[in-house]
Amino acid sequence: MAPTGRAGYWGPPTATLDWCEDNYVVSYYIAEFWNTVSNLLMILAPLYGAVYGGLHAIRETRYLVAFLGLAVVGIGSWWFHMTLLYQMQLLDELPMIYSCCILVYCLCETSKSKNTNNYPLGIFLFLYSVMVTAVYLAWKEPIFHQVMYALLVSSLILRSVYLAHWIYPQVQPLVYSAMGIFFVGFILWNVDNLFCSSWRKVRGEVPVLGVLTQFHAWWHILTGFGSYMHILFSLYVRVLHLKYKPRMKFVAGVWPVVVVEAKGS
Repeated sequence: MAPTGRAGYWGPPTATLDWCEDNYVVSYYIAEFWNTVSNLLMILAPLYGAVYGGLHAIRETRYLVAFLGLAVVGIGSWWFHMTLLYQMQLLDELPMIYSCCILVYCLCETSKSKNTNNYPLGIFLFLYSVMVTAVYLAWKEPIFHQVMYALLVSSLILRSVYLAHWIYPQVQPLVYSAMGIFFVGFILWNVDNLFCSSWRKVRGEVPVLGVLTQFHAWWHILTGFGSYMHILFSLYVRVLHLKYKPRMKFVAGVWPVVVVEAKGS
């Protein structure tokens, strides 16, 4: 999309993408204000999950890395939308690939013995990440990144549906909530892209709708929370396989975490 708004602290955008939010409208120091601050949930949610989740019970580093990987995506997205610089765009988009690979590994290993490693799968996902990185650095085409990311998300969906339907049907509400929230975010992302000129007109005519119609910001909130819940789903299934007794706890009545109460028989 063509840059809009006024000049700001970080200078003219150098990224290959400039989203529908007008630049430097709210703050001279933040190019896309709402697209930036909406990443707070994607940063804070996985950090909270890493500290207060059921990780201590199974002591597997992969889930800690999965939570931290999602937080890194949020931090990269924050810097990208704050600056609209190409280097920061890479800090946003490439960690999306890496963190998704980590979650693919976690989901594929839910039914293995404790503290085992699947080296062939790990090497494959590592090489996939390297390939995407190398190609994307040489060929600055956002569609390529989006397709490579979509392939990973599709594999997550297929694996999740298999686990929820054939192995652990009791976790269906959790996994379908996670996927549903993510899917709503994806729809809003597309609505923002396809009808950007209309939304800009609406924001100009009815300023109070300016925040509510920042659908790329809603994409961050919904996909961040959906991804967080997907990690919880993977962790919950893993804990079940290891014969522990997990349960979902809602902090303050709203915020979900996995709690491991005791080991079963």
